[in-house]
Amino acid sequence: MTKPHGVLILLIVLCTPCAFGKIKVEKPVTEYNANPIGIDIAKPRLSWQLISDVNNSLQTAYEIHAADSPELLKGNKKLLWNSGKVTSDQSVNIEYAGPALKSAQRVWWQVRVWDNKGNASAWSEPAYWEMGILSPTEWTAQWISRKEEKGSHPCQYFRKDFSPTKKISSARVYITSLGLYQLFLNGKKVSNDLFTPGWTSYNKRLQYQTYDVSALLGKDNAIGVILGDGWYRGKIGWSSQDGYYGNKLALLFQLQIKYTDGTSETIASNNDWKVTTGPILASGIYDGETYDARLELPGWNQPGFKDNNWEMVEILQHSKDMLTAPQGVPVKAIQEIHPVKIITTPKGETVYDMGQNMVGWVRLNVRGNKGDKVILKFAEVLDKQGNFYTDNLRSAKSTDTYILKGNEEEVFEPHFTFHGFRFVKLEGFPGTPALNNITGVVIHSAMEPTGSFSCSNALINQLQHNIQWGQRGNFLDVPTDCPQRDERLGWTGDAQVFSMTAAYNFNVAPFFTKWTKDIAADQLPNGKVPHVIPDVLKGEGGSTAWADVSIIIPWTVYRVYGDTRILETQYPSMKAWVDYMKNRAGDDYLWTEDGHFGDWLAFASTNSDYTGATTEKDLIATAYFEYSTKLLSKIARIIGRTQDADEYEKLAQKIKNAFIEEYVTPKGRLVSHTQTAYALALSFDLLPEQLKGKAAEYFANDVKKFGHLTTGFVGTPLLCSTLSSIDRDDLAFMLLTRQQYPSWLYPVTQGATTIWERWDGQKPDGTFQDVGMNSFNHYAYGAIGEWLYSHVSGINYDLAYPGYKHILFIPHVGGGLTQATGDFTSMYGKITSSWKLENDVFTYEVSVPANTTATAVLPNATLKDVLINAVPAEKALKDAIKLDGNQLSVELGSGNYKFQYPMPIKK
Repeated sequence: MTKPHGVLILLIVLCTPCAFGKIKVEKPVTEYNANPIGIDIAKPRLSWQLISDVNNSLQTAYEIHAADSPELLKGNKKLLWNSGKVTSDQSVNIEYAGPALKSAQRVWWQVRVWDNKGNASAWSEPAYWEMGILSPTEWTAQWISRKEEKGSHPCQYFRKDFSPTKKISSARVYITSLGLYQLFLNGKKVSNDLFTPGWTSYNKRLQYQTYDVSALLGKDNAIGVILGDGWYRGKIGWSSQDGYYGNKLALLFQLQIKYTDGTSETIASNNDWKVTTGPILASGIYDGETYDARLELPGWNQPGFKDNNWEMVEILQHSKDMLTAPQGVPVKAIQEIHPVKIITTPKGETVYDMGQNMVGWVRLNVRGNKGDKVILKFAEVLDKQGNFYTDNLRSAKSTDTYILKGNEEEVFEPHFTFHGFRFVKLEGFPGTPALNNITGVVIHSAMEPTGSFSCSNALINQLQHNIQWGQRGNFLDVPTDCPQRDERLGWTGDAQVFSMTAAYNFNVAPFFTKWTKDIAADQLPNGKVPHVIPDVLKGEGGSTAWADVSIIIPWTVYRVYGDTRILETQYPSMKAWVDYMKNRAGDDYLWTEDGHFGDWLAFASTNSDYTGATTEKDLIATAYFEYSTKLLSKIARIIGRTQDADEYEKLAQKIKNAFIEEYVTPKGRLVSHTQTAYALALSFDLLPEQLKGKAAEYFANDVKKFGHLTTGFVGTPLLCSTLSSIDRDDLAFMLLTRQQYPSWLYPVTQGATTIWERWDGQKPDGTFQDVGMNSFNHYAYGAIGEWLYSHVSGINYDLAYPGYKHILFIPHVGGGLTQATGDFTSMYGKITSSWKLENDVFTYEVSVPANTTATAVLPNATLKDVLINAVPAEKALKDAIKLDGNQLSVELGSGNYKFQYPMPIKK
């Protein structure tokens, strides 16, 4: 990261008077998860956090023990692996180095550490991981399916009774499906996971899940499984036809029971299972669910159910070679929202306002007569007249239908669909609806929240709220573009530009690790990366900025989590993409003429003197060609591929030279004189040194000329950060705080609770943009969140020490803000950067986790005026002072620090 303009770096270490303190190890995780079961990684990585009650605490060594049981760990006997005392400050992603692991093997582990003050911690509480099925040959289960009538898509119900023969020690279910499944044992749902087995490139990678069901088994048992179409057989992508991946649903189920006498038994899906259909008449991603409670099958998933009229299953010949354990996080119901009011629209519609554009469904509570039909329809907005509006959903019906069985209180939640909505229209409700008749159920991938940002401007706080809710709504196993219309696809460009903001808000390491494997799986043999992942557009792809996701997201995961394995795993995919661009560019190193999305949805001016902010697609393509090639060179060097690193470094320089010759005038003006073009050229370092100042001037003048942004999906994420890098925070904050269209805050003033796809999805007169493409939950423009965290609050990684092993605190005051606070929980612990400006006094507080260090930059500070933890800086700093202007920075060890000094507010 480059140093801010005019900032003096001083070497200051604040020492604690206490040389002795207690340290302990907390939060042991394996592959980013606490006690995961069913993984298939040959060398799992272990991480932990160091907790210390003194400042400047660093780990100097660790020791890891691994064993087959916690008792063996405590006894320090028959260890699988003893790392010995390893001199190292590493506490993140340490590879297991014991004997090769076997299927279903559970490994218990614990760690102790030593610090830089001579203290040794106690051993951590035992943690564990458990392996899944490591070879396709170990699947004894068979794929089972139902013979179906053509065109009939009700959900399928599978069941099997069994009775264990001995006393059970442990039991594991390994399960997957073609389609989505819900699993029950003895009438109880086995897991809260939703939309399992997840969405992957099904023909190349199909996830299975592992569940510990030891406590659910009894003397007599029943297995019950419901299958729905999901992404596998339902409508997906542009096709109006069902069955993109296949036309038959199927189940693969394997229950492995271990008995206390050392023997084992396997209950597997085979031809003696039974199947039927039931109350779920249809359940699709786009169109919703129809449930007829009159067709329920009471007790179907419990022992002893009479299934004489059920059909025998068919065996489906389908490969198991693509089966893989999950590396992401499951989708779950995360929270519930209660409606804020019931509206009667001008058309007389009964509409619930949830108060928040959300993703999931509503739980319906209803009492009525047998055969009553309640219809729930979902929308993001009301139209100008206040009526229910669904035109922007295109062909998606987004409708749930519940048919009552009658004469009792009934509760309905759909099984295999989700909706993006704020408003719910209720039709056919028996009686007068009340607020408590529906409850919103919010679902998304169960990512751990890691970041928060707030400031003194309420509109910016709402913007941050909208950014996080946009991520919640669209990170649903894959990073979708939108959650409501007939699309909901894993658009690569959206995820690429938003990836760093995403990583501030939530721990996305496992989420992106899973998704990038599908990028590699669906990448074409020539290196072209599809537009959407998983690819359901039949190979359409290769667009600049979109396909560069193959490099940029692994690079984001490395920077934020210090994860080198994702670089190693994805390297062939990254290299293939750069080589594809090289082949498309030809001998002149300019990538021209291919089809690209360009600066998607850039502002189009109505000013007759200005035709719009159209940036040449060829310029964008060549810029990204250079940028990704340069990143690939850095990545190759990090993972030890020196020859590749040198080769791609030279290639990047040739591309840069070609870019300058083709797109930059001798006076520093770009042939596409747009904010996006300058943001790309400056942020990607594509200009000769002597022309950077002139290009920066052109850039700033364009922003001043319009007084607003003119950028689209490509330019917007770089806009404020690039202005800040050329010392034009005045313009960056002006863009941030602008409330008129086009701006980030304009949708906020219009009542938005998520990020919009377009700057003017809803126009000032209350009318809407093009119904063909007008999502009100589309996170891409929320990429400004990265700048809020890194620039305004000031929390930054240091590329020399990735994963926030060394933190850069660089706060900035501007935009009329008097306070800003950012929190981020790294792999090492919680980082806080909080400042306020009150009565001409600047107060800045930071928190540095144990086993990390930091550099805190103090804006506009004079050394003699600075107090550090109420001690004059000149006294605290002793001899480590170098003066260069009136700004300074402080080198910090772990701990909490408070800086105060005068900072008169400019009037």
